[in-house]
Amino acid sequence: MKKTKAMVLFVIFTSLVVGAWAQQKGPLKFAQTIPLPDLHDGDFDHFRVDLAGNRLFATAEENSKVLVFDLMTNKLIHTITDLKAPHSMVYRADLNKLFVVDGDLGEVRIYDTKSFEPAGSVTLREGADASTYDPISVIDTTSGKVDGEINVDSPDVEAMALEKSGPRKFVHVRGNNEIKVFDRSNHKLLATWSIAEQGKKPTALAFDEGSHRLFVGTRDPGKLIVLDSDSGKVLASMPAGPMVDDMAFDSASKRIYFAASQFIDVFQQRDPDHYERIGHVPTSFRAKTAILVPELKLYYLAVPHHEKRMAEVRVYKVVP
Repeated sequence: MKKTKAMVLFVIFTSLVVGAWAQQKGPLKFAQTIPLPDLHDGDFDHFRVDLAGNRLFATAEENSKVLVFDLMTNKLIHTITDLKAPHSMVYRADLNKLFVVDGDLGEVRIYDTKSFEPAGSVTLREGADASTYDPISVIDTTSGKVDGEINVDSPDVEAMALEKSGPRKFVHVRGNNEIKVFDRSNHKLLATWSIAEQGKKPTALAFDEGSHRLFVGTRDPGKLIVLDSDSGKVLASMPAGPMVDDMAFDSASKRIYFAASQFIDVFQQRDPDHYERIGHVPTSFRAKTAILVPELKLYYLAVPHHEKRMAEVRVYKVVP
């Protein structure tokens, strides 16, 4: 009897050690929280980073604010408040300007990032988002003017990825469950790839240009879908967290970070055709806005206010 108890205790102890080791060796390690007590209920939408200036920008969409964080101290240092529904952003370090798409105002608001004073605006169609407008407006951020439009033939466009070695732009057309490929130089449609058989409501997009792989995150159901970026052929499909909003690919580690409601899923690319989920990190309800900063080996996740839970940004260290 004593021997049996000893064996049971040994098994339990071993399980605890293995569990602790597995938690420690996971792809993300929680580092700290940045509390945001002034925010009420409502989603975040996107992050942008200014590495040279050690700043992180976040759109608190339903709080009508853009938040500015210091990357060295991980503290909130400024809040831009003259907005209604800020969505996506573009930061031009050479101009010291931040371009903020405001869907409710139907504008791109421009701010000087030294003083955070308004520095102009560009009028768009009402409802503009990271990409939720039709047609897509092309804005010259140097001149601050609309340079053209691309007709995508859908009221629900959600994400885009740009090819660095060529002229292609990949666009999620969520309303049609497809990817459209455009030539950025002349705005011509090059290809249309349906993913409807694998998943619906494509929302997040990432691109491994070196391996010619396009990563699509869908919401119905939650999936990671891998496409050949030259042919549009589906090469892999696997379950992932629900209500994905942001996805990032780290070319150095060959990892995909998939931010969904209540979980961060991390996938390892074994080779361009094979992938494995190596992390399933519990988070919070509708915590689906995130950014990977590979230069700092950090991952930032925006957690909205919900019931008694305060809004916050969680900081994770990337574990090799």
